Amino acid sequence: MGELLGVAVLGAGSMGADHIRRLDRVVAGARVAAVADPDVERAKAAAAGLRGVTVHTDPEAALGAPGVDAVLIASPGPAHEAALLAAFARGLPVLCEKPMVPDSAGALRVMEAEARLGRRLAQIGFMRRYDAEYLRLKALLDGGGLGRPLMLHCVHRNVSSPPGFSSAELISSSVSHEIDAARWLLGEELTAVTVRRPVSSAGAPEGLVDPQFVLFETERGALVDVEVFVNCGFGYQVRCEAVCEAGSARIGEEHAMVVTRAGGAGREVPPDYLVRFADAYDREVRDWVDATRAGRVTGPGAWDGYAASVVAEAGVRALESGGRVAVELAPRPDLYARVSR
Repeated sequence: MGELLGVAVLGAGSMGADHIRRLDRVVAGARVAAVADPDVERAKAAAAGLRGVTVHTDPEAALGAPGVDAVLIASPGPAHEAALLAAFARGLPVLCEKPMVPDSAGALRVMEAEARLGRRLAQIGFMRRYDAEYLRLKALLDGGGLGRPLMLHCVHRNVSSPPGFSSAELISSSVSHEIDAARWLLGEELTAVTVRRPVSSAGAPEGLVDPQFVLFETERGALVDVEVFVNCGFGYQVRCEAVCEAGSARIGEEHAMVVTRAGGAGREVPPDYLVRFADAYDREVRDWVDATRAGRVTGPGAWDGYAASVVAEAGVRALESGGRVAVELAPRPDLYARVSR
């Protein structure tokens, strides 16, 4: 494809606006053709200065706008199912931010709708698969030099949670990234989840269970633990250590500048995910644009989005019940390969 890929961006909040900037200034081969957001002024602000872009409040109007070849969905999760099905109906390739669909029933409907088409159209935005450190860890584990992975130890910390953030969202929103990263790094499905609650931090809003300790079991017997702490107060931290039969490997420690001055030294701590994973987002969108222009769909797909929703729902039930909850996945359609190793 010699022409620029015309992209409709659905959602003009912080994530959507960042992707609009990325498509306009960072990624070659694409242009923003349409922007949709229920807040028309926000959509206009995100599209300001772009040539040839149309602004809409209705997502379907944006999909049908002139010059739209593909869709980037960055709207709130509950709006994703309708947007994905509308894109499928038009045969438009999609990059959809996670969660693909927050509830597993809706995620299953999306996956089955794509499977009926007989071809992939959707890539799901699990951007950690594009982070340089995660890619190195994946290559190391796949190489087999450390032997069979036995455990993953994960940390996920945020400065503060957004207004109205619930205890369940620590798992369904925050830990969903660890769910996909664990499936991808280990090349196997998660089969059960248990959640433990330490005493909540004084920095957490009243009623929010924060931090939480989440333990996943895998189909080949590995364990994955996640400390999720969304009101730590000091910065955004994501770490992962793989413990294997013949060694271990840890990422996330050095992703910052170390500043030395009179009296000591200090390491920068990123303030949020848009800073920590800026390169990963750039690589993700660049790869999506390149693949789409070549008529291909790569990266995490609808099965990965569906599996993440099912595991997250099991995690929320484990949080509420205090017990171990099994993960029950629907049969995998032939369209989708096994979790890639």
